Amino acid sequence: SPEVDAHTHDFISTGKKDSKFGFPLQREILFPHLQNAIDSPYLTLKGIHFHIGSQLHDNATHLAALSAALCIYRDVKEKLGYLLEDLNIGGGFGIHYTEEDDVKPYSYFLDPVMAEVSRFCAEAGLPEPTIVIEPGRSIVGEAGLTLYRVGSIKTIEGVRKYVSVDGGMSDNIRPALYGAKYECVLAEKTDEPKEDVVTICGKLCETGDKLINDAKIASASRGDLLAVFSTGAYGYSMASNYNKNPIPGVVLIDRGVPKQIVRRQTLEDLIRNEATL
Repeated sequence: SPEVDAHTHDFISTGKKDSKFGFPLQREILFPHLQNAIDSPYLTLKGIHFHIGSQLHDNATHLAALSAALCIYRDVKEKLGYLLEDLNIGGGFGIHYTEEDDVKPYSYFLDPVMAEVSRFCAEAGLPEPTIVIEPGRSIVGEAGLTLYRVGSIKTIEGVRKYVSVDGGMSDNIRPALYGAKYECVLAEKTDEPKEDVVTICGKLCETGDKLINDAKIASASRGDLLAVFSTGAYGYSMASNYNKNPIPGVVLIDRGVPKQIVRRQTLEDLIRNEATL
């Protein structure tokens, strides 16, 4: 735990001192574990790893964590006589969910990291470790979208307008879990003016099952297709059978040709493991 606050939502901030993840920086705690790994006949200690959070747009936190990790890299060689080969700096590179997101290129994060690694190692007289990153969401997040079918539409005068869809927190838990924000469009009405401000809600039996608050869309009707953008990461991978809802399928569009890569669940799939007494 590099003891860095990534200034993101608490639920996706992983590198603070008060974290369930990782070893603390205190050498009297960390170094015995490293020594055990070095001495183990079953392990080869290759390097160290940190992860400070997700959906990040500022490289200062990566650089702060890197400083702590490089000091450990140096101290392991000086105090334990062991040269680490790899340094994994995690990922968390932010993507575009809404206009609020200030998306940066990889070079914004990685160029100063590599420069600091070179500077530090030259000064310490150490070879540069192999730098590993975890770009997951930043590769696939914006590549995916979720298609819903609009169901009931409810207007509460002076309060809000609800547009319900045939999915919700069972296929995208992030809005309900920690207030993640998304943008959407009525897929077959993209040329129409977006004059309605609505709450996109799911069909799950929870008041918190809201996918998007204050979404600006064209006038919706039952049966419309609603596309929610940037669901390529942490959609299917975190989907569940909440309230016995089946998980939708996944389709890959390859040069205009659709290919089903995950089959949608059936009722038989849902009850497959239930014993008959």
